[in-house]
Amino acid sequence: MNGDRTAGDPRSHAERQADALVALARGALDGGSLPDVRGERPHVRVTIDWFALSAERGAHGVAGGSLGWAGPISPETARRLACDAGVVRVITGPDGLPLDVGRAQRTASAAIRRAVEIRDGHCVFAGCDAPPEWCDVHHVVHWAHGGPTSCDNGALLCERHHTSCHEGRFTIRRDPGTGRWHTYRPDGSEILSRAGP
Repeated sequence: MNGDRTAGDPRSHAERQADALVALARGALDGGSLPDVRGERPHVRVTIDWFALSAERGAHGVAGGSLGWAGPISPETARRLACDAGVVRVITGPDGLPLDVGRAQRTASAAIRRAVEIRDGHCVFAGCDAPPEWCDVHHVVHWAHGGPTSCDNGALLCERHHTSCHEGRFTIRRDPGTGRWHTYRPDGSEILSRAGP
């Protein structure tokens, strides 16, 4: 829970415990030694309408999705979960019965993740230096909005800041000239890190 903890970490004791549990679960899932259950590796199933998933952030009148065993979730939460996940397309008819089931596609390959880890080195959110082991590969332009799964469109974000981008309406952008990442609040103003230039 305190391993690699950065100076000035604002997380509470409970938040650090939750992040440690997520790290343990991720390590077990990534290790590949867990057994298949009913033909699949351990997984979380999110069900959401394609139009809701690809709708603009905060669009009015758009229903969210559902998370198995947890209930309703917002489209932003579904996008965060789908950001670095396997996605299976299921087309249903008017009666809700499946008509076609597509193949799962991994959104970020191991090679892309390694390249992004080497390039970024830590969470790129302003003022955060969480190590790569605590980070997801975030699609800067979400794949549901046409963003490619590539190094150029990927960024390391820790769990907390990944949630901030998807659900808190923060954004990040990489300056193509300097390669530096910039973080913007929901109102469009930039967050300037005290540690940065």
